Amino acid sequence: MEHIEKYIEANKDRFLEELFGLIRIPSISSIAANKPEMYRAAEYWKQTLLSAGADRAEIFETDGNPVTYGEKIIDPAKPTVLIYAHMDVMPVDPLNLWVSPPFEPEIRDGKIWARGANDDKGQSMMHAKAFELMVHTNTLPCNVKFMIEGEEEIGSPNLGKWCEQHKEMLKADIILVSDTSMIAPDMPSITTGLRGLAYWQIEVTGPNMDLHSGLFGGAVANPINVLAKMIAQMTDEKGRITIPGFYDDVIEVSAKERTLLAQAPFDPENYKKALNIAEVSGEEGYSTTERTGIRPSFDVCGIWGGYMGEGTKTVIPSKAYAKISCRLVPNQDHKKIAVLFKDHFESIAPKTVKVEVTSLHGGQSYGCPIDLSAYRAAEKAYIDVYGKRPVPFRSGGSIPIISTFEQVLGIKTILMGFGLESDAIHSPNENFSLEQFFNGIRTIPLFYKYFAEIE
Repeated sequence: MEHIEKYIEANKDRFLEELFGLIRIPSISSIAANKPEMYRAAEYWKQTLLSAGADRAEIFETDGNPVTYGEKIIDPAKPTVLIYAHMDVMPVDPLNLWVSPPFEPEIRDGKIWARGANDDKGQSMMHAKAFELMVHTNTLPCNVKFMIEGEEEIGSPNLGKWCEQHKEMLKADIILVSDTSMIAPDMPSITTGLRGLAYWQIEVTGPNMDLHSGLFGGAVANPINVLAKMIAQMTDEKGRITIPGFYDDVIEVSAKERTLLAQAPFDPENYKKALNIAEVSGEEGYSTTERTGIRPSFDVCGIWGGYMGEGTKTVIPSKAYAKISCRLVPNQDHKKIAVLFKDHFESIAPKTVKVEVTSLHGGQSYGCPIDLSAYRAAEKAYIDVYGKRPVPFRSGGSIPIISTFEQVLGIKTILMGFGLESDAIHSPNENFSLEQFFNGIRTIPLFYKYFAEIE
């Protein structure tokens, strides 16, 4: 541990400056006009990996945004760790809620504040710096490969095909990812499950133009009113999703496993206080952590239509729109769910409007056994840094490409996250604790050490 602490202390300011340079690139993958920024980010990563000690780093084209690949092979007979990360970030809207500009990182209250501070620029930079540390202190015990993509936030639509095309280059013993969270800064955890995802856009069309709400109100269906009523039908009074066949493939978690999951510390009052809500909500018969970890969910992610400017404008809009997602659990196929939702939602539309459902993207869920040698290595690394055995934890989030890695590359993934629930990823004022950033750089080299010993 001494060599790790010395290297971090001598280079911590530079580590942050290099992270800030990456953050300043507005690599928002969902905005087509930002594509040049994706190439800037890819080039930044290429230079970062070469400077850290990679023998090879290059930018690969895909049918969408680029992938930066890098590697250092110290001995083909030794184990190989493949690092996966993403260089793209979520949009910053609503901009007015940011305390500081989202792409101008600031340090306040012991945290980095910026879009991508955690997800995933901060967490991915930990891996680059941990790699650099091992190379420069001659303590790298494994071969290392990096795969950094530019489309994770839009569902990684092209990475699966790219992996198929480069199977040989990507051969490894384990995939290591830091794109998840820990339960608390004093309670390390390893994510052993991720929910899958299905995502749609809805378009509801009524009259062929916006209408005067006084002259036509009460006689012509309002697409926004209709859309709201249709969405309300998607869940019942017990919080269950009403799409026919939706639960057919859901595997009920055993009472024994639910008991183990309940051992993870959770304070419902602090949870509500942190979110400034009076009460939680969800499927009847399940706890809050079960609702986000082992049960599927249905959410409206955006809804719009009509007049949204300042003041008033009395219209019945011609169209209304919504973006809707479902988080899925193991054994649910996102492609099957996408069809079930589309068929059902369009079938309940009244004749007064036309409804079109478009599937945008999706991904399968993922589960990681805790008896993997890589899991044990991660566990030991966390114990060394945090002084506590990490809790296995099922996350409510999704990283769709993780299940694809297993299907295409045949490699399991270890999810060593260092983010915290308070980091506001995907929201205004995203942040990442400096302590967690540097603890990640401390922990990752220990994972390599123990993984090489176990393997």
